[in-house]
Amino acid sequence: MSKRYTITAALPYTNGPIHIGHLAGVYVPADIYARYLRLTGNDVAFICGSDEHGVPITIKAKKEGVTPQDIVDKYHAIIKKSFEDFGITFDNYSRTSAKIHHDTAQEFFKTLYNKNEFVEEVTEQLYDAEANQFLADRFVIGTCPKCSYEEAYGDQCENCGSSLNATDLINPKSAITGNVPTLKETKHWFLPLNKHEDFLKEWILKGHKKDWKPNVYGQVKSWIDDGLRPRAVTRDLDWGIPVPVEGGEGKVLYVWFDAPIGYISATKEWAAREGKNWEDYWKDEDTTLVHFIGKDNIVFHCIIFPSMLKAEGSYILPENVPANEFLNLEGNKLSTSKNWAVWLPDYLIDFPNQQDVLRYALTANAPETKDNDFTWKDFQARNNNELVAIFGNFINRVVVLTNKYYDGVAPSPSDYSAIDEETLAAVKAYPAVISSSIERYRFREASQELMNLARLGNKYLADEEPWKTIKTDEARTKTVMFVALQIASALAVLSEPFLPFTSKKLKSILCHSELDSESTWDDISTKEVLLPKSHQIGKGELLFSKIEDSEIQKQLDKLEASKRANEAAKKVVEPQKEEITFEDFTKLDIRVGTILEAEKMPKTKKLLVLKVDTGIDTRTIVSGIAESFKPEDVIGKRVTVLVNLAPRKLRGVESQGMILMTEDEGGNLVFVNPDTSTSLNTDIDGVSNGLQIS
Repeated sequence: MSKRYTITAALPYTNGPIHIGHLAGVYVPADIYARYLRLTGNDVAFICGSDEHGVPITIKAKKEGVTPQDIVDKYHAIIKKSFEDFGITFDNYSRTSAKIHHDTAQEFFKTLYNKNEFVEEVTEQLYDAEANQFLADRFVIGTCPKCSYEEAYGDQCENCGSSLNATDLINPKSAITGNVPTLKETKHWFLPLNKHEDFLKEWILKGHKKDWKPNVYGQVKSWIDDGLRPRAVTRDLDWGIPVPVEGGEGKVLYVWFDAPIGYISATKEWAAREGKNWEDYWKDEDTTLVHFIGKDNIVFHCIIFPSMLKAEGSYILPENVPANEFLNLEGNKLSTSKNWAVWLPDYLIDFPNQQDVLRYALTANAPETKDNDFTWKDFQARNNNELVAIFGNFINRVVVLTNKYYDGVAPSPSDYSAIDEETLAAVKAYPAVISSSIERYRFREASQELMNLARLGNKYLADEEPWKTIKTDEARTKTVMFVALQIASALAVLSEPFLPFTSKKLKSILCHSELDSESTWDDISTKEVLLPKSHQIGKGELLFSKIEDSEIQKQLDKLEASKRANEAAKKVVEPQKEEITFEDFTKLDIRVGTILEAEKMPKTKKLLVLKVDTGIDTRTIVSGIAESFKPEDVIGKRVTVLVNLAPRKLRGVESQGMILMTEDEGGNLVFVNPDTSTSLNTDIDGVSNGLQIS
């Protein structure tokens, strides 16, 4: 029976492009769910849009020397196109700068204001006197009071996921000037969450929401058990939706009050365009509302937004909020500021027409119950060992053999053997199995069940060996190939939510559009035959291509370059030391020497004991280079030596000079090369001296 669903995906901030963390956490699972519901005959409104307000936008604009509108226009276009190119099937992708959203958010605020659902309070807020500005949300950085992370924002700690107020931070600093802020009085409107505590307990804790993911239910329960407090819904900012009541001059709606209302305004925009009634999707109790989000948005979608909807009084509440955990990249946390990410626009350029490979890799390794790690080697293995070797291999064999033996015409089967019956029965069971996983938001499990169907096909062909029976039993071969074509046809349909581009290509190869009635999800379980005898299929083409090591190395090199750039940015440049005279410089006796012997100093990590021929003598020099060079690697090296440095005992060994070292562009320690005329910023025992060696 068809049902109506409103599916929302968290609105991405328009201060940068989409990366794989966003895709794995929100957009790929939401798209799988929406596609599946459409395939099973449901009425779906899949809604998203750009979140164009909030402090990160204004910070980005300040850094780039442009207006916030310039920033949101730029990234809204980039994000929208990336989603389209990647195959995310939003019914409407809107933006919160749209007039319909401003009107909807202001109307929502006034409704609650007129119902006396807000508390008006004068409180002390952090203020930057130099910038002449209150420090809302991400305009302030400090130490998280819950996990001691030193770079928490004034609205949220990205390390532990806690929702914060700016005044909660320990040792706060202005993100604008770096100054320590002061406290200054200001008036704001607050949503008294404590007023809605009983409702939330009844709805979530007693209302059978234990089928929610443990991370979602647990975080919400913790918030409620800790006692809810009023939350400000306005801010002292000049970028955002103006507060539409008297006394709201110079203030805007808090982005987390405004943003979820964006789901409603985007639905209104879509419904007006499509000739539908938007209220059916937000105010009809027969509609199922599902929010797809990341774990850092749980409190907003499970406590604040439901409280807003309840206070307004006419809206349905979410049936589920399947929040994923975080995705890391090559063992480190994804970071936009450090460029430690795989950006979707870059992926689409580097891997053209391979959207499904990333969709599959992110789904098969989805952070559904815990943080997971994306690695390029795993991405390569998922493609080569699963998509190519299992799914693609099965389809290729079926299509090639059908064309080779029967000119692409589906053969007429004879009587089915027991193995044929078992195989076809197993195929008919897969829609229910995959449906069960999807409907419980276990998309990783569902993707592996789809791959198991391809494995079933491979095993069936391997066991029945039609390439052998074609020589001895033509009737049997026809039956085997007919059954194999049924499996291929089922894969074409069932793969659509997970691998939409592959599904389209496979349907084209199998000429599904030429069938009187194309197979639907339910047909696989109910129809005796999906692809009838005498049906003409097309020529074979590869569904997937092997990804070579060189392609993966290119991506790893990109990340390595980001790592080096971050390390270089962290380096503290020592200020220039006090001036010396030329006479002081002439006191330095710098000579070219050769290392004759080298050994590691016992019980140390950094020190090598060297015997160096300086041209005037052979002397012992202790050098702190053991973490960069093995003793055997430096013997015979020509080096630059400061020979008239006063002797100094290091771990009981007298060092009679100093080897001059520097760093190359990659930050690696290298010898100052006496055989090359070089101008170098030389490091003597770790202290930068700006000495030029020629």
